[in-house]
Amino acid sequence: MIQAQQHSTFVTVVAWIFIVLSGFGTIIAFLQNIMVWTMFRNPEVGQAMQAPPQVSMPSAITFMLNHFDLFVLAFLLIAVFTLTSSIGLLKRKNWARLSFVGIMVLGILWNLGGLVVQFSMFSSIQREFSIESMHDGQDMQIFFVGIAVVSVLFAVGSSVLFGWIAKRLTSSAVVAEFRR
Repeated sequence: MIQAQQHSTFVTVVAWIFIVLSGFGTIIAFLQNIMVWTMFRNPEVGQAMQAPPQVSMPSAITFMLNHFDLFVLAFLLIAVFTLTSSIGLLKRKNWARLSFVGIMVLGILWNLGGLVVQFSMFSSIQREFSIESMHDGQDMQIFFVGIAVVSVLFAVGSSVLFGWIAKRLTSSAVVAEFRR
């Protein structure tokens, strides 16, 4: 009972939230891997993936599509690592606290990098839609602006949250809790 009083609510809540989220993420990533590693081994699917695209795509998107199976595998490994670190965080293991800080930093970099990829992809897609709108197509500019605003708000908001969690996990009070 004395040990339970020494545990901060912050660490416990963060650990449980990420246990649930990364647990679901692990299950989903595992099922995606089964699908990708079985379905994409079909020769017809492989030929379709290697076919030249109908529109020009940014090199980052082309790279991701050419190595889709590895990206899905990486997501599974990250989800399992996050789940393991979350459980370790709940048990107040210092390696898990340090790993979790790394995961939060990785999340920030992923969000910011995702914005760069998304905006490069949008510029390519917007060119296609602007050509189409000249030929009596619908103007999609407001749609792209809306998606960009929501994407930036989400990326910045989650990056601030991840940064705050990482900062709290490196605070002297939390560090002392993991030394007990």
